[in-house]
Amino acid sequence: MGIQITLIGLGQIGASIGLALGNHTELVRRVGHDREPEISRHAEKLGAIDRAVLNLPASVRDADLVLLALPMDQIRETMAIIAPNLKEGTVVMDTGPVKEVVSSWASELLPAKRYYVGLTPVINPAYLHGVDSGLEAARADMFQGGLIAIVAPPRTHSEAIKLAADLTRLLGSSPLFIDPLEVDSMMAATHLLPQILAAALLNATVDQPGWREGRKLAGRAFAEATGPLVQLSEPQTLRASVLFNRENMLRLIDGTMAALQAIRSDIQDEKGDALEKRLERARQGREKWWQQRQANEWAGPEATASVELPSTSEVFGRLFGLGRKPKDKK
Repeated sequence: MGIQITLIGLGQIGASIGLALGNHTELVRRVGHDREPEISRHAEKLGAIDRAVLNLPASVRDADLVLLALPMDQIRETMAIIAPNLKEGTVVMDTGPVKEVVSSWASELLPAKRYYVGLTPVINPAYLHGVDSGLEAARADMFQGGLIAIVAPPRTHSEAIKLAADLTRLLGSSPLFIDPLEVDSMMAATHLLPQILAAALLNATVDQPGWREGRKLAGRAFAEATGPLVQLSEPQTLRASVLFNRENMLRLIDGTMAALQAIRSDIQDEKGDALEKRLERARQGREKWWQQRQANEWAGPEATASVELPSTSEVFGRLFGLGRKPKDKK
């Protein structure tokens, strides 16, 4: 029958994980839950899950692994609701952009012998320019050939960490073990700050004097610069992520303001050569990153040297030891 994985949150990330696991039905039973019943039913029709369970506590009652693919503002509440219904040995994972605070919630809310490991999935570069979101944007190869950062709090059961590595492999990715403080800093810079900058640009232009005509001329540059907000379903989602990652965000915003001030000074003082050098350095940095990102050059042996790819019969087999006492030797 395989083990049960309950996917809570069936948007782009959660449903993509379900679709990728659809290639391993001999190992996994996929149960899905979303706060929107229609999304749960649609995910079942699309083959992202094997069975939709509309009652949240019931959806995790028999789960061996629970994966929270939720916005930051929903994770704590959901964890609190499901905690009493988790059987011994269950591993809870999440895909949120801020890990230190989720780790603290897990420590507070999860009963003994229930384990937490955080995941930060990196999407396939083929979908980096996609503008669709939600269930309709889910793809079975969403994580193919990339990395998934694995965050394990101190004293996490080693088998729970290995389970996260197994899951990463099944999704077509390579595991990258990383400290929660480090991943929070990285996500603040690469995921949250672009959305905040997009919001700042929009607030500085939309509905301001001149926008009535300016909107008619706004083109590709404006569309791409404001694009990070396209997939923002609700403002409270970004608000929660930013406030839970407050120190990193303040540091990065200060750095961004300093960089803008330097550019402003070049423009004010008509230092054309200095301005050109700044712009060229930025252009080269972006070009280098984009080439590496397309090639996934960092997903080499050094990223996965400590993790052996388990055989089909071994994948998830170790899970059953987490919640069971060893048999007495005769």
